[in-house]
Amino acid sequence: SPYSEKNTQLILQTNRGSSTTMVDLPSLKDEITDLGAKIKSAKESGGDVSALIPELLAKKKLYADNNDGIGVDGKPYQQPMTKAEKKAKAKAEKAAQAAAAAAATATSAPSQEDPQESKGAQKKAAKKAAAKAKREAYKEGGVPPPAAGGAAGYKPQPEANPGVVLSAKPSLPPAASSLRISPGQIAINPNVSLTERPVIALSVAVLTNTIIDWRLVSDHQSRHTVLCTAEGTAVTGDRAMARYLAKTAPSNALSLMANTPATAASVDAWMDYAASLSLLDEAQALKAVAMTLQHALERQTYLVGHTISLADIVLFSVIGFPTQVADLKFALEGLPEHASAAHRWISMMAAHPALQEATQLCLGITNNQEGIFDDIRPVMEPTVPGMNPLEGGIAGRVVTRFPPEPSGYLHIGHAKAALLNDYYARRYQGHLILRFDDTNPSKEKEEFQESIVVDLQKIEIKPDLVTYTSDYLETILGYAKQMIREGLAFMDDTPQEQMKTERASRQDSKHRNQSPEEALKYFDLMCNGSKEGGEFCLRAKIDMKSNNGTMRDPVLYRQNLTPHHRSGTKYKAYPTYDLACPIVDSIEGVTHALRTTEYDDRNEQYQWILKALGLRRPRNITFSRVNFEYTVLSKRKLTWFVDKGYVTGWDDPRFPTVRGVVRRGINIQALRNFMYAQGASRNVVNMVWHSFWASNKKEIDEKAKRFMAIDKEQHTKLVVTNGPKEGDFAFHETTFHPKKPEMGSRVIRFADTVLLENVDVEGIEVGEDIVLLRWGVVRITKVDPQGGLEGEHVPDGDFRAAKKKLSWIADVKNNCPVVLQEFDHLVTKDKFEEGDNFEDHINPTTMATTDVIGDAALTTLKEHDIIQLERRGFYRVDKPYMGTDKPLMLIMVPDGRSKTMGGLQGKLAHH
Repeated sequence: SPYSEKNTQLILQTNRGSSTTMVDLPSLKDEITDLGAKIKSAKESGGDVSALIPELLAKKKLYADNNDGIGVDGKPYQQPMTKAEKKAKAKAEKAAQAAAAAAATATSAPSQEDPQESKGAQKKAAKKAAAKAKREAYKEGGVPPPAAGGAAGYKPQPEANPGVVLSAKPSLPPAASSLRISPGQIAINPNVSLTERPVIALSVAVLTNTIIDWRLVSDHQSRHTVLCTAEGTAVTGDRAMARYLAKTAPSNALSLMANTPATAASVDAWMDYAASLSLLDEAQALKAVAMTLQHALERQTYLVGHTISLADIVLFSVIGFPTQVADLKFALEGLPEHASAAHRWISMMAAHPALQEATQLCLGITNNQEGIFDDIRPVMEPTVPGMNPLEGGIAGRVVTRFPPEPSGYLHIGHAKAALLNDYYARRYQGHLILRFDDTNPSKEKEEFQESIVVDLQKIEIKPDLVTYTSDYLETILGYAKQMIREGLAFMDDTPQEQMKTERASRQDSKHRNQSPEEALKYFDLMCNGSKEGGEFCLRAKIDMKSNNGTMRDPVLYRQNLTPHHRSGTKYKAYPTYDLACPIVDSIEGVTHALRTTEYDDRNEQYQWILKALGLRRPRNITFSRVNFEYTVLSKRKLTWFVDKGYVTGWDDPRFPTVRGVVRRGINIQALRNFMYAQGASRNVVNMVWHSFWASNKKEIDEKAKRFMAIDKEQHTKLVVTNGPKEGDFAFHETTFHPKKPEMGSRVIRFADTVLLENVDVEGIEVGEDIVLLRWGVVRITKVDPQGGLEGEHVPDGDFRAAKKKLSWIADVKNNCPVVLQEFDHLVTKDKFEEGDNFEDHINPTTMATTDVIGDAALTTLKEHDIIQLERRGFYRVDKPYMGTDKPLMLIMVPDGRSKTMGGLQGKLAHH
């Protein structure tokens, strides 16, 4: 239907010679409608319509001529043909094909045969050519070329054969192996345009909550998009795939085909209408759709019913599926004036989250291309090295979560999970949820809960929302009962060891077939805290024959009478992580659930629970857990070190806890970069601490201020005979960083007596030139066998010619006392195998201290400052200088080298 004539008076001008005819399209349409009614009435009464029909055809042509080729029905106008004309045209086309085939045969192989035989051969060749053309047409989509009179210059790209096969023999469905894809996969050619990719089918999959079940694969050789069913049957063509997905969706999913025969017929009618527009170019199709929608959506939002249907999605694809900002702008600008209904509908469809996700999934096949669906948000930065874009991730829509159990302090492995979740939430301008998985009161404490918040602050992670799984216990309880009522769970009192044996041998529990009524009875007893109920646990009824052990009727609920640190004794039974996590993820709107590879098998179980409950299903994103050489990460083992006094606490610099590595001197950006670099990999490897600290050194080297310090016990005095006396209070200004003057400067005290490291003066001879860093060249004039040196400052000395370039400190009263701390690994074995006892590999010496004398500027440092003591290494301020009896405490920060940068070795291995 064209625009509503109630509000529109569209008048076009047609030039004919020197005169101009005004055509009022709405009035003309009324005339056409009236004529159609007259003809119908005349036919019913047996009257003569011979004069009315030519008049009707003439008016329809006039309407189309003045409406860009679009007829009154909103479809491209084609001049009607008589039966004789149609027959003659078909005959002519057939003759033309045969002649072309014969000509091609004659050209390629000149015949020397008898004319009669030649004529037969040509006929045979023509038939072969026609058959070949037919096969090629089928491969190209099963639709013959458009008839003459189609849109000029437009090359239609009809959908592939809407059947379910892609085979050399159209009547037989191909095996999955012949398609180069496996069951559960959808093949997409990344070289075709967006509208040739399965945007309709993927929209259906997202809307019906089944997109997680399909793996999208890139196939450069595929002519058309193909879906391979679980049975190995191929479904080819976007619309055919969409119908398949809609018809096979779970019963609790959104119905996109329709709920009644009448609405189903309406959906089919709209899909037929969309197919009829395939011969139009984009501008014509847009105008046709606009005219149709103006009438169809005058009093409703969607094409069929009160929710989105396949009809809406298919028609939206006809106009290019303009969900991206640029495409939407182009589509809206191409609408005719007063097309308010079309404007509203197109804008609504473009903003639909499912359609945007489908678009992103199709775009992501091509080099992880990302769509722009919002012109308000800033454009996302490219992913950092090591990280991949999230499948289906859209700016502003991504929600991640970090769900620690408050049963211990966070370690470096937890830090990776937290940082990856934080990275994706920030990159996609989404939200990060910190959720405490507090459903095991036997292990959890408020102390650990508070420590986790503090530790996340230490690595600069600020969640957008803090939640607790225990807040959802009533909801989870309701879902557990739902599973029991629907026969998806049962209560079991099988002893734990026997249950373990039965699961391993794939043997059903004796209670597996109990009635829902009986299961609910024991479930209530368990939840009420009774002794009888305590013998039972709730198990899911999945598949005891599954090759995936986690699917063999896992435990979902257990009794636990320990008071909860938040809810006290209100609950007597608690869900397992396997049940609580997927439910709360779905409720809280998590879009991408990041999990380590140890949960690979549990991902199938995670999705089964959500499907069984009819809940929205987040995507599972898997990454490798981080392990380090010479390190244990088990909470039990770390607790042993604390209890046995091998460390000073959970923040000990030797510990792989977050607070331990932060105290050791890790730079947060370096930590992020290191974890991001491992992020996308699924390979579980033992990382080397040297690599970790080497990446850290790159960050701190740019920001660490430079100072000097000399060993308090192992030093030698050098008297500079022409140097200033201590009482002269001579100073020299020098930069904090030799390559970064913008970092500021400090003053160095000069005096005629300076302190040098003993190791540096070994082998010095009279007449030798040495360099005192930040001062200048000193020529040695005397070497005392008892350990003293004398020399004179040479203002114009050759800095480059001197072999020794030494750190030093003026021997004056206001120097800063400093204690340096070094640490080594707690264990001596790089990797523990199954059966190893870590207690047999304890490192006896893991900490050493050195007293040094530093220049006075060190007294200005604050806790957490990272500095470099020249020729010694990098250090973190653990405790600032508070007086002569409370010296500056510095912790050595490893730099990834086996030796210190200036040859001043510490007392321990340089880890």
